[in-house]
Amino acid sequence: MDKSEKFNKWFNAFILVGMAVVTIIVTAIKLQGAADGNTVWLLVAAFGSLMGVLATVCSANGWIITFLFGFLDVTIYGISCWVNWKNGGSGLGNALLHFAYFMPMQLVGFLQWKRRGAKGESQVKARRLSPAMRWGWLGIMVAASVVLYLILLRFDRSAAQGFLRMAVVLDVVPLVCNIIGQFLMSTAYMEQWIFWIAVNITSIALWLNSDQSFAPVYIVKYSFYLINSLNGLRIWLALSRPGQSLEN
Repeated sequence: MDKSEKFNKWFNAFILVGMAVVTIIVTAIKLQGAADGNTVWLLVAAFGSLMGVLATVCSANGWIITFLFGFLDVTIYGISCWVNWKNGGSGLGNALLHFAYFMPMQLVGFLQWKRRGAKGESQVKARRLSPAMRWGWLGIMVAASVVLYLILLRFDRSAAQGFLRMAVVLDVVPLVCNIIGQFLMSTAYMEQWIFWIAVNITSIALWLNSDQSFAPVYIVKYSFYLINSLNGLRIWLALSRPGQSLEN
């Protein structure tokens, strides 16, 4: 086992164990003061977060099983975002994203990765966007963000005034980056991790501004996601080089 493989194994263990321990602690603390109606949501959110971490760790390592854990995660998270929005917070964009796009894209990604050699612990054959394609996706992200902001502005339930509303911005950025990131993930492009980093940063900000009982679970979740996405970028930079692999 070389140094890179050893680091990956220890890093994966750190993410999985760390997330499990912190999630259990946070959930236990919140359960003590939670109303009866919030108890179930806290437990469901905690389970979904653990599934999400399993998915992201597997994705960072290029393992196809990521899509099984991912399906459970996006289903639970979509429901949580919907509940948060119904109670006056942000999250409508993320809820719609997970139900209409993220869930079916788990199947699409599974089929695409299988075609690119992913099987069991065999890693997917990763690739990189050309310079022109990178600029193209950047343009799509900017244009889509402006359009979606104008659309979601009509559904904003926050007390903020003026044209630029942070609650809507925190809906739009992860929405657009999730869509692009999922497409690039399903088609095995390394650049997906740039968008996942943006998603994780803005998602942390979104849940920091939420007063829902299960919000701390998602703050912890996306903090670990952010750390994992940085490692995923490192791994996929190697996986996307011709003739390179990080089998472990």
